[in-house]
Amino acid sequence: MSVEFTVVSIGALSSNPFWNEPAGLRTAHATTTLVRDAGRLILVDPSLPAAALAARLFERTGLKANQITDVFCTTLRPTHHRSIELFESARWLCHEPELAAHREHLKGLAGSSQRLEQKLEESVAADLQLLERFEPAPEKLTPSVHLFPLPGPANGSAGLLLAGMMLTVIIAGDAAVTSDHVLAGRVWEGCADAEAAMESLREILEIADIIVCGHDNYMLVPTGLVGPAGLRPR
Repeated sequence: MSVEFTVVSIGALSSNPFWNEPAGLRTAHATTTLVRDAGRLILVDPSLPAAALAARLFERTGLKANQITDVFCTTLRPTHHRSIELFESARWLCHEPELAAHREHLKGLAGSSQRLEQKLEESVAADLQLLERFEPAPEKLTPSVHLFPLPGPANGSAGLLLAGMMLTVIIAGDAAVTSDHVLAGRVWEGCADAEAAMESLREILEIADIIVCGHDNYMLVPTGLVGPAGLRPR
């Protein structure tokens, strides 16, 4: 059987620039996707609160949290792993450069602990402990699921490339934040490096037939898509 994916929960932005919304209108959450291949059940970006995600996972896939074998985070921004502790029996994976960058960030905060409020200090310590559970993602998670580095949205952000028999799917995280961004040739406004993010978006469009967006549903890539930022056609 070929690799399969199911969107468990469609993400949303706190405000969508294409809808002329004010900032902070809603709670942001990332798109959560289940990938099935070679006996592995890989959940990408567990973002909803734990109770909500457990219910949605069962509704969309018939699975319980303890059946998930692997959790992959496209970035370690808190929005993308809000309920990861629900998957205690799974292997937690992230791109190694993202793990290293996040670890240095947290250690830097911890080093300033005397200037931190107690609650923040406890939060940093908890995040460092949580980080110890993560493993660097291998280049191939399964025979058909490949790590796909997508720098720009975060220092070490990465997606997954699903190599099917007929179609190539990229679970892009914040490198393709919504379908509106993709069609307009725009990257996420909160990117760590906008130029690198634009190159990552170009690469996605050259390779993917289907994109699972970071805060939106999945989309088919139109043939010959060229955005105002000069995205190359497929």
